Amino acid sequence: MPTWLVTGTSRGIGLELVRQLAAKDANTVIATCRSPSSAAALGELASAHKNLHVIPLDITSEESIREAFEAVKGLLGPSGSIDYLINNAGIGSGETIVDATPAEMERQFRTHVIGPMLVFRTFLPLVEAGSRKVVVNVTSGLASIGLDIGPKNASYSIAKAGMNMLTYKTARQYPHITIFVMDPGWVKTEMGGPDAMIDADFAVSKHIQLYEAAKLETHAGKFWSYEGKELPW
Repeated sequence: MPTWLVTGTSRGIGLELVRQLAAKDANTVIATCRSPSSAAALGELASAHKNLHVIPLDITSEESIREAFEAVKGLLGPSGSIDYLINNAGIGSGETIVDATPAEMERQFRTHVIGPMLVFRTFLPLVEAGSRKVVVNVTSGLASIGLDIGPKNASYSIAKAGMNMLTYKTARQYPHITIFVMDPGWVKTEMGGPDAMIDADFAVSKHIQLYEAAKLETHAGKFWSYEGKELPW
């Protein structure tokens, strides 16, 4: 019975991910978000699925991350572990370098680099105890220099590129953990917008297939598309 921990589950990709995971009774799903009390759709899902547990976690707060870790430990018990840690929480930003502000750059970096780093370090003991030891940082194709996407979404792209390097460094330091970054595709969510190319239910089904098929020798330290293709850094 694999245990999944997913950040950023109040809406969008994260919400759809826990919806599909919780539909399988064999999964234990720990869904985290900044404010569970205001996440109505997530609360409805938790009421319908006994294997879905909601924990407050603000990835921009080290104290919140530590408190979430203690709550998860209490939930899972002394022999508990995490098989899949999915750092999904994120925020969008559409400006270019011309109008990017230092405050927005800092907000993006804290959300997409510092937050995932602290979540990984804090929950590492539970990941180490798991049988799968899969960690996924959800990045973006906009973070790829090789794809040459241009000047748009500057601060977001720069922060996601930082997430990519964080993942590479972590994979090299922990060679026994299957840690990689995944571009989820341009998905029709509140963040992706109505012009996005992929429906959330289809995209997330592909995400889960990639996560469950991930192997240390083939996936660790690499940049993958939701379709299972390796992308250029």
